Amino acid sequence: MTILTIAWLILPFIVGLGIYLLPRLDWVLAFGVTLVSFAYATFVFRQPEPIALELLDSFGVTLMADRQSAFFILTNAFVCTAVLLYCWRSNKTPFFYTQLTILQGSVNSVFICADFLSVYVALEVISIAAFLLITYSRSDRVIWVGLRYLFVSNVAMLFYLVGTVLVYKANNSFAFGGLTNAPTEAIALIFLGLLAKGGIFISGLWLPLTHSESETPVSALLSGVVVKTGVFPLVRCALMLEDIDPIVRFFGVGTALLGVSYAVFEQDIKRMLALSTISQLGFILAAPEVGGFYALTHGLVKSTLFLIGGNLPSRNLKELQHNPMPNSLWIALTLASFSISGFPLLSGFGAKVLTMKNLLPWQTIAMNIAALGTASMYGKLIFLPHERLEEGGKKKSIGFWLAIAILIGGLMGVSAFYYQAYTLANIVKPLATIALGWLVYLLILRQTTVRLPRMLEQFDHLMGMMSLMLLLLFWMVLP
Repeated sequence: MTILTIAWLILPFIVGLGIYLLPRLDWVLAFGVTLVSFAYATFVFRQPEPIALELLDSFGVTLMADRQSAFFILTNAFVCTAVLLYCWRSNKTPFFYTQLTILQGSVNSVFICADFLSVYVALEVISIAAFLLITYSRSDRVIWVGLRYLFVSNVAMLFYLVGTVLVYKANNSFAFGGLTNAPTEAIALIFLGLLAKGGIFISGLWLPLTHSESETPVSALLSGVVVKTGVFPLVRCALMLEDIDPIVRFFGVGTALLGVSYAVFEQDIKRMLALSTISQLGFILAAPEVGGFYALTHGLVKSTLFLIGGNLPSRNLKELQHNPMPNSLWIALTLASFSISGFPLLSGFGAKVLTMKNLLPWQTIAMNIAALGTASMYGKLIFLPHERLEEGGKKKSIGFWLAIAILIGGLMGVSAFYYQAYTLANIVKPLATIALGWLVYLLILRQTTVRLPRMLEQFDHLMGMMSLMLLLLFWMVLP
């Protein structure tokens, strides 16, 4: 198991560098890495006990792959496979596939790390690979967006690194369990770094611009898996340490409400999807016990929506209401929207039911409001006009439809993970929430135009928000 895990971990980096030596096989090599990730995730699911590997005993540098890790690894494999299929026969260069493969490997690394130092190294590699993918088109706009992302990420990681050093100083170990004996400032600094990296609460307001301005496949990667690298360590810590769990749940609720509050009024479809990502990350944190299953469902849905959103006639929802899309695109868009809203027969239903069952009493009302807002938000997409594609209309590539097929197939297949959810009581509540959400959209939101200020997304304010978040974290952990 040890050799298998290490081989799987280093394979993407070897292949990523090898793509430059065999540029004609760039797509094939990158695709092969995703297949290996599928196999490894399946292998971990089948293990009765977690796979643990001590790298440096005296420093607490540890790898651990368990069922929670397997859900996140499977998410990464699905999303990267879909993106590669989407880019099949495109004009992407070996440079693009190299960065995608390295990104996939570093994302997987986070999902099996059980210490703060290893997570730091992996997150820094992710920042560089993501930056190079964001700026792939080399336009002035995306270069600025990429630099903005890189600077925010590096500042967040600087706070995180200081917190990691404090954990080691207190425990002579970098292990997650060291948070128990760490000083309060260490917890606050580490959490600030992870919250900013993961796009959580007000620290994550860099996310809408970054995800909406990137190329379509890069947006799918960022929202589908990259932001989950900041979420996973928080979920892991919440499950390991009882004192950390309430803090993680608090930010889950706050993030779910913040994201959906912005998204329901947004008229740019890519910004709406990005703001929805913030909200959905809150659902993962609100119930850490089932965060892996929800992360898998969200990764499949959000990648589908971004790939479709990049192929619609317009990004403006008002224009789409007067410019019908082809029936085929609308069906795929509707299935994904149904899933994230919690409709039965799709994995989003099981994820929503599991999450709601694992909430604490104080979370219930707020998370039900967030679920209602999600249904209203995706009602915007479900009720868009559509028509049969006219003869001679522009058809999508076979790669696009293969990507959509594997993602939607995953949404249907993954629902088997929690077949026990299909009881009458569990079915009625989500359907009632969806129906009420659609009514809110049709009767109120459809006739309402509200432009929320984007001041907090400005670069200088993002830095200020980190300072405020640090004060909030200190206040929360001092008791």
